Amino acid sequence: MTETTRAGFVALIGEPNAGKSTLLNRMVGAKVSIVTHKVQTTRARIRGVAMEGQTQIVFVDTPGLFRPRRRLDRAMVAAAWGGAADADVIVLLVEAHRGLTEGTQAIIDAMRDRIPQGQTVALAINKIDRVKAEVLLGLAQELNGAFPFAETFMISAEKGHGVEKLRRWLAGILPEGAWFYPEDQIADVPMRAIAAEITREKLTLRLHEELPYQLTVETEAWEDRPDGSTRIDQVVYVARDGHKGIVLGNKGETIKQIGQAARAEIATFLERPVHLFLQVRVRPNWLEEPERYSEMGLDFKDGD
Repeated sequence: MTETTRAGFVALIGEPNAGKSTLLNRMVGAKVSIVTHKVQTTRARIRGVAMEGQTQIVFVDTPGLFRPRRRLDRAMVAAAWGGAADADVIVLLVEAHRGLTEGTQAIIDAMRDRIPQGQTVALAINKIDRVKAEVLLGLAQELNGAFPFAETFMISAEKGHGVEKLRRWLAGILPEGAWFYPEDQIADVPMRAIAAEITREKLTLRLHEELPYQLTVETEAWEDRPDGSTRIDQVVYVARDGHKGIVLGNKGETIKQIGQAARAEIATFLERPVHLFLQVRVRPNWLEEPERYSEMGLDFKDGD
């Protein structure tokens, strides 16, 4: 008798930097969502696909929920709530050492209004290695008093503690049904988009505090060559001439180093040699262009 297959969508929500992308990458076993120490890194709803026994778990990695100011911020927050409402299960990530912050409380309050009644919501307290056991227990009680979570997990997404337990629980609770993706597929984002995200991560890590939110990366051309290598042409869009100078650096040194780091990681991801060519272009209003939003998997209208 064949074993029953299950499949479903799991939305990871939480404040910026709560560890959603790290958890997604740990669950899937590959780097499909970029991870940096800066907030608001995840823009698109990148989905990672994990297999647990006969269950396919499709993770929706939503942009961190925060108070939006600009059009891009508003579109990101709308995408996050849209991803959560459509999912079979929601997992709220909370940082153990920060506890029940004002931001997490705002998310809990919003969940009552924005998600369908009866939807399964689990709590994952992340970064448990940063606090003592009694603090963890107190925080778990406080959070469960604030919202009726179906289950509570203590995890360290970075170190992997408790992640298996969470994955097994998710696998058991998702609905019976056929898989959405082939067994060997780890993400439903085109490789072009993953390559652009990797480059944007390198820019984010390397550059000044404010600049990363004023830039975006798009893969303009992609050529798989007969010799087994891939040529990738990407454009870094910045909002001002001054930003272009920062990205290029003295004699083009900064963009050269960023390109080398991105090329190495993309090559590892694709498991083949990569030739990466980067251009920097100034587009003063890219934050107001619908095309840039659809490239990131966001809805321009949600920013209104």
